[in-house]
Amino acid sequence: MTDMRPDPAIARAHMVDSQVRPNQVSDPRVIAAMRALPREEFAPPGSRPYADADIALGNGRYMLAPLAIARLVQLVLAGAPKTVLVVGGGAGYGAALLAMAGVAVTALESDAGLDTGALARHAPAVTRMTGTLTDGDARAAPYDAIFIEGAVSRLPENFLAQLAPGGRLVTVLASGQGRGGLGTAVVAEASGQNFAIAKKFDVSARIIPDFLSAPAFVF
Repeated sequence: MTDMRPDPAIARAHMVDSQVRPNQVSDPRVIAAMRALPREEFAPPGSRPYADADIALGNGRYMLAPLAIARLVQLVLAGAPKTVLVVGGGAGYGAALLAMAGVAVTALESDAGLDTGALARHAPAVTRMTGTLTDGDARAAPYDAIFIEGAVSRLPENFLAQLAPGGRLVTVLASGQGRGGLGTAVVAEASGQNFAIAKKFDVSARIIPDFLSAPAFVF
């Protein structure tokens, strides 16, 4: 019997050429990493990893759609970081993309059950940690960049102390308190005791449940 399942390599190339490259993703490191990294290994079995949509992981968690993660990772890399803390990255697809771009990455996840083993296989240099997402990682701070891989209702003030001088926090700031809908990708830098926030582009991303009511700076 002929195997009618789509070839992941073909689907991956189509994802990059039809979803990513035509839509303001120009960093060659991001494009190369997305061509090489088998997204299906980071996604749940039976999902559609190369579709232009978020993927439900359970318990209110989602894997970001290809274009969303591509543009956000590109935004992180625009700051030329050497060290990045990825918060709430699920199985680690975003962390792996950053690692393949030459960045030293620590991936913090609260749900160890989301680990598919793909991060260890494809980006073994990434340091994976299990802990409370809203705490960040004060032990290994400061980081050149912190990337919260999903939307937040507010920016967590405690992350200010975990950024190196000139460092940046990249995430999606939700437009409301609901868990879904359109938000704004932002770059936030320390400005005294608060964040100075630069809005970059609209993007669809669901709020990570841990960040629905975290103490934070209100935008």
